Amino acid sequence: MGIGSSVPERITLAERDIRVLVENGEYWLRNRGDIAMMVTTVERLRARWPQARIGVLTHQPAVLRALLPGAEPITGPDWSWGSWRWSGRVSRTAATTLIGTAALRWRAATDGPKDRIRALRAEAATAVAEPESAEPRAAIPAAVREASLVLAIGGGYMTDVDKYQAHRTLGLLQAARARGIPAALVGQGLGPLRDERLLDRAAEVLPGVDFVALRERRRGPELLARLGVAPEQTMVTGDDAVEFAYRLRDARIGTDLGLCLRVAEYAPVGAAARETLGRVVRDRAAALDAGLMPLIISEYASEDRRSTLPLLTGAAKRRPPVGRGGTPRDVARQVARCRVLVTSAYHLAVFALSQGIPAVGITASEYYDDKFHGLAGMFGAGLRVVHLDDPDLDAALRQAIDELWEAAPELRDPLQQKAVEQIEASRAGLERVFRLVENGPVARVDG
Repeated sequence: MGIGSSVPERITLAERDIRVLVENGEYWLRNRGDIAMMVTTVERLRARWPQARIGVLTHQPAVLRALLPGAEPITGPDWSWGSWRWSGRVSRTAATTLIGTAALRWRAATDGPKDRIRALRAEAATAVAEPESAEPRAAIPAAVREASLVLAIGGGYMTDVDKYQAHRTLGLLQAARARGIPAALVGQGLGPLRDERLLDRAAEVLPGVDFVALRERRRGPELLARLGVAPEQTMVTGDDAVEFAYRLRDARIGTDLGLCLRVAEYAPVGAAARETLGRVVRDRAAALDAGLMPLIISEYASEDRRSTLPLLTGAAKRRPPVGRGGTPRDVARQVARCRVLVTSAYHLAVFALSQGIPAVGITASEYYDDKFHGLAGMFGAGLRVVHLDDPDLDAALRQAIDELWEAAPELRDPLQQKAVEQIEASRAGLERVFRLVENGPVARVDG
């Protein structure tokens, strides 16, 4: 080559130098569905790159060590990569036992409704929505500067319902791409998304990311297209918690009727609908001679406990709920004991369907309409969606429960097959993410 000419050169990383920064969407680690997605993704990353550093952004570093000994917490105040050398002196197993397990027990003993945390988050979201104020931008974690990959894992936070987290994730992804660092999103549920400022921000950032994997076809693909994301950058894979639950399936058909009701500002449920739901579920459990299993997926502000447990009052066969320190595995195993679920929590339906168990998805908002109809589109038969504002709610619930209870044995294999298809698609999507790092960026150098 002559002087001054240039040739492309691919920059490669040794595995031990790879650093994956994981945006998990729920820094307090109080939602077992979000944790299940994180566990699955980190396990896949660790299997591919055993020597890599995998950092997870969190406000709960000790709890993260208990749940994911294969990852390291990235936490405040500067959100930087800390020293991981101590793990050479104390094995990861020992660290989990000594630090993480103790943290889980302490949180279980002292935890309760975190209304102040929720209020602060709501205030931040309101500030984002105020058109007259400057757009608040969460501080970009220092760890992004040394990352080899920034990966936003599954969640339903790219929506008007969670503006704060949506803006935080978009800012992180934009910071990565500005530094030439590969950035991707996997297992995402997008929308409803109508807020003009959030739409503008998403249109500014998402076309520049390397890859987006969606958990559903109902809204995500069309929304990404409107935002300017090229079709070749996207893929529909299903939820990343599918594999987590599928592994815990039981060969036996369950005998319990599962129940979860979530009441929150993004999932309002009136007193009359609650009364009807509780009465119908207790009645059907008694008629079917089934145990009534309370299923708690979110401990955030005790939202699932406070709404679900009162509905079991008077039930003939009442099962105990998981403790506050329970893990996603504990809940998935409770689900395996059920023949049918009635749930307003999306990830409990994921846990059930992935194990071949039919579910009734109950909804009172567009946000959950999209979640459950999107999930039904991925699994086909086996998920019935019932609206709590149905004028004949009593009859709709009874019919859905009874028909799914009868059909449960025939639905089992088809649902599990759909789970396998989504697991394969999810792994194929992550393979594209792996190649972003392994193929390396192309730089121009003088010849």
